[in-house]
Amino acid sequence: MRLEKRSESSPLAYALAPVGAVAFTLLISAALVLWAGAAVPQTYGAILMGGFGSLFALSETLMRAVPLMFTGLAAAVAFKARLFNIGAEGQLYGGAMAAVAVGGIAAGGELFAPTWVVFPLMLLAAALVGALLLLGPAVLKLRFGVDEVVTTLLMNFIVLLGVSALLDGPMKDTAAMGWPQSMALASDLELWRPIQGLRLHSGIFMAICLAVILWLVFKHAVLGFDIRATGANARAAIFAGVPAFRTNLMVALMSGALAGLAGAIEVAGRTSYVTMDMSPGYGYSGIVIAMLAALHPLGVIAASIFVAGVMVGLMQ
Repeated sequence: MRLEKRSESSPLAYALAPVGAVAFTLLISAALVLWAGAAVPQTYGAILMGGFGSLFALSETLMRAVPLMFTGLAAAVAFKARLFNIGAEGQLYGGAMAAVAVGGIAAGGELFAPTWVVFPLMLLAAALVGALLLLGPAVLKLRFGVDEVVTTLLMNFIVLLGVSALLDGPMKDTAAMGWPQSMALASDLELWRPIQGLRLHSGIFMAICLAVILWLVFKHAVLGFDIRATGANARAAIFAGVPAFRTNLMVALMSGALAGLAGAIEVAGRTSYVTMDMSPGYGYSGIVIAMLAALHPLGVIAASIFVAGVMVGLMQ
């Protein structure tokens, strides 16, 4: 008897793979809980109630899910073309710093332009910085064969060191009593909160809209076909006339921009300023989310909410 790889997977198997991964994780976690001497049902029940058991818990879960959706989409887009973006954490911080640089309080306490002008510019700057941070590793891979896993991972450390230098230097908030944090956004640039008294913000609608747009692109657009073809077999795609180099550059720009937007939305929706502990690893968690969602943009929404619910439940 021997195991043979299937030539193609059924839709049911494709859908059940993430479920099996979650079930296996819960099983391993249950063994650790038992080893610690706690009861598994009560432990999982407490996590579930902490993440979804009240309006406050649900709002906190959805709020935490927003940056995860952006970084999950960033990983899913890149992985579709077999461009392994491990640098979303650095791209998130780069986007957050760009957003604060554009949308921070100007001299005299007033914005340099109306809010409806500054806010799009803030998002554009964040997306641009995130895209440029991934464009370099993508070009190194395409031109010189440099492994993008290594370059994007190392870029995280470089960006975080740069952010730390900026927070202790030119972008430090002088009113923060020595604490290393950036200047704050003007209150007019903060995202709208649909439920008074809760921290859930309108960034969740932006994330869901982007997920739907990406799903439509992958399903119906020529670019989506080119991305899927390049990821399935780059040499065959080139032979068939797919512009693989241009497609990979587009993927790099899209993935980096999504991760950069995660930083801008996190600043505008939750923190109002940048600190070194702003992200508890959203960029790395986005990789897990993309895998759980089987690289499906709409699946990223559900996977993000699930992971965020576990995070919030563990903190309660």
